Amino acid sequence: MFDIGFSELLVIAVVALVVLGPERLPKAARFAGLWVRRARNQWDSVKQELERELQAEEIKRQMQDVRQGMQDTENQLRASGEAIRRGAQQAQQQGDELAQEVRAPAPADVPPHMGAAPDAVAPAPEGAAAEPASATPPEAGATPPNQSTERQP
Repeated sequence: MFDIGFSELLVIAVVALVVLGPERLPKAARFAGLWVRRARNQWDSVKQELERELQAEEIKRQMQDVRQGMQDTENQLRASGEAIRRGAQQAQQQGDELAQEVRAPAPADVPPHMGAAPDAVAPAPEGAAAEPASATPPEAGATPPNQSTERQP
């Protein structure tokens, strides 16, 4: 800012020596040095305070960005969770509908061999005698009534 060279400083020193004299010049120099030191300290203090405020603003801005990012992520997670929940509900609904179809088929869809009552007589193949179907299964180890234990060729 100020361009003060050695020659200008020498002129100022000579004028101060003539005006103040040799007895008051050292006290005046000490006093001027004290004020210059105080001015520098004040300037450094203001500079440090500005730097701290700028850092605090930067930290606040970063916190705001992180907070916004977290909110965006939270919203995305909620949306994807809701989409998954809806998909699970649709899958459950489809599964329930399929289970109902399996449990109660339409009368036209029932095959003829499944439509007969359990104690009704099933049609016998050719050459075999018709026997009534029993409601209870045969015991373990017992032979069915129309089969013998001997093998026939």
